[in-house]
Amino acid sequence: MKQSQLQGGTFTITNLGMYAIDAFTPVLNLPQAAILGVGRIVKEPIVRDDAIVVGESMTLSLTFDHRVVDGAPAARWLQRLTQLIESPGQWLSR
Repeated sequence: MKQSQLQGGTFTITNLGMYAIDAFTPVLNLPQAAILGVGRIVKEPIVRDDAIVVGESMTLSLTFDHRVVDGAPAARWLQRLTQLIESPGQWLSR
């Protein structure tokens, strides 16, 4: 692959949650650097303060081009995104 074929890469978000899809693996199309797949939000039992309560969860799937970014930084990015989604007040405190 030539360097020129990697230029102009983008980041895409795709959502299949509205079709009641919990999780999926989005396909990366060059010159994209990454694509984030968003599944539906579902109610399920979660543990909060040592008690089982009804909570909501959502699956995120990150597909990325290893020629552009390594796995560890991509995982840290996804981890940080998850933290911000779980505590949206952090977005406002920046």
